[in-house]
Amino acid sequence: MLQGIHHAAIICADYARSRAFYVDILGLRVVAETFRAERQSWKLDLALPDGSQIELFSFPDAPARPSYPEAQGLRHLAFRVADVAAARDWLEAQGIAVEPIRVDELTGRTFAFFSDPDGLPLELYEAG
Repeated sequence: MLQGIHHAAIICADYARSRAFYVDILGLRVVAETFRAERQSWKLDLALPDGSQIELFSFPDAPARPSYPEAQGLRHLAFRVADVAAARDWLEAQGIAVEPIRVDELTGRTFAFFSDPDGLPLELYEAG
């Protein structure tokens, strides 16, 4: 029945800052951008090369997401990359802090965490 993940939705605190992060730094393609006046809210549909999408929303006065200690719910969003070290180096060259590369003890694959402008945990995960 389920065929894959179509999209993940993210609510940001500062729309312009988060749009720049996901589009200009991470390189996601803009599919659609809509301002919903009745909600004073932006909705930005972004596509990754595999067709999956991220919906970026802004809402006035949205509460901050509890990340530490880790709260129940979605833990992080992982992006598949061919080379974690190269992706880490590129992000760091853009001024994005990336945690040290680790090895998944169950799969043997490398991964590293970084955060979006609102502190949402994002992961680089080496493709198989």
